[in-house]
Amino acid sequence: MSAQSKTFPHPNPPPRAGEGDERAARQSPSLPPRAGEEPAPEALLIGGARRADGGGLERIEWMKIRQDFPILQRKVHGKPLVYLDSANTSQKPRQVIEAVDAFYREHNANVSRAVHQLGEEATALYEGARTRLAAFIGANHRDEIVLTSGTTMATNLVAYSYLLPRLKPGDAVLVTAMEHHADIVPWQLICKSTGAHLKVAPINEAGELIVDKFIEALTPEVKFAGVVHVSNVLGTVNPVKELARECRKRGIPLLVDGSQAAPHLPLDVKSIGCDFYCVTGHKMCGPTGTGALWARRELLEAMPPFFGGGEMIKTVSFEGTTFADSPRRFEAGTPNIAGFAGLVAAIDYLSGIGMANVAAREHELLEYATPRLQAIPGMRIFGSAPGKAAVVSFLVDGVHAHDLATLLDQEGVAVRSGHHCAHPLMQFYGVAATCRASLAFWNTEAEIDAFVDAIGRVRKLLA
Repeated sequence: MSAQSKTFPHPNPPPRAGEGDERAARQSPSLPPRAGEEPAPEALLIGGARRADGGGLERIEWMKIRQDFPILQRKVHGKPLVYLDSANTSQKPRQVIEAVDAFYREHNANVSRAVHQLGEEATALYEGARTRLAAFIGANHRDEIVLTSGTTMATNLVAYSYLLPRLKPGDAVLVTAMEHHADIVPWQLICKSTGAHLKVAPINEAGELIVDKFIEALTPEVKFAGVVHVSNVLGTVNPVKELARECRKRGIPLLVDGSQAAPHLPLDVKSIGCDFYCVTGHKMCGPTGTGALWARRELLEAMPPFFGGGEMIKTVSFEGTTFADSPRRFEAGTPNIAGFAGLVAAIDYLSGIGMANVAAREHELLEYATPRLQAIPGMRIFGSAPGKAAVVSFLVDGVHAHDLATLLDQEGVAVRSGHHCAHPLMQFYGVAATCRASLAFWNTEAEIDAFVDAIGRVRKLLA
């Protein structure tokens, strides 16, 4: 496959040895053109939607975009698949699947360890993910991006590399009552080993963070704060820009968990003003085992390594080791290179559609679904914050969440049931579990109708 192939549509070949990571990343076969350059003709069409001259889209052919997702054509238990579990993991368009396949077929080699052609191509693809992610979330520089296996690894990296050396007995870490376990457990582990403790900012019954209480909790003992951008259970979109501003006034670093925001909203970490931001690739149409930590450059440069091994060093002797500059000092060992090749394709795919268009479409679907679900007798929906994302957690009177999800699966409808890695939030609402339907831009109104009808049939079955 040539560098101008369908899977990697870019006119520039991979760099030659010795030309540096920056140029390697710029010439990755899937990278966008520099400002003022003309994009390759192949890049003008993504999933049937054509770019307008102003950078937006003239029209969005959502049904044609849906055809990019092969799995949506299959049947489950003889019924057409209705996939409503995107908050857990997104489905993958063929462009991402082909990018991973093409890596193994055409470019497979390790990164940064060879001067041969395959090694250069693999490095270009891997470093291209860093560049693409930086642009996608609005970072100042690609070297503010640490490539990780996802948000969980990113939060643990911050916990052990940044926070552990700084906490002491009596200090506190502030989180909210709606956090995912990945923004609770790492801080608990660090608190236990340092004598610090966890503080929790409350939410109200509608699933909104009580912002005044969060600000009141930013007392001198608080040395760090973590908040989810979009709740994976409630869909609540937290005012992270305001929270970051209040933390910054007090000199408290803030980490934002962007796992549920990056697939659904336009992002600009500079505008948010936080200190750390985490994303997970498999929730944004990319492969599993991919993600990133963004951090302010001065913070990264002051952080010691978390993992040790190959790739994160300058020199090693038995007397001591000198480490690579950030972000590479945090990327020990062989990474998920094929996965990041796929993530490049995923970011290109989402960017081609436009994240503002994604957000608008998903809002339309939520507005369509909500009144139809509310009309179901015995339906209880958790989370009604204004402007929420397209996530609906619910229970139906008299039906256990797991039973409901199992019976919906027999109807071809895939929803999530359980605590959604948010035990404390379930405790707040006094339930053991909920069902969760999470929508994505490829879903349709007809699928929502099928979902609502399936709940009706299940209720009759269990009556």
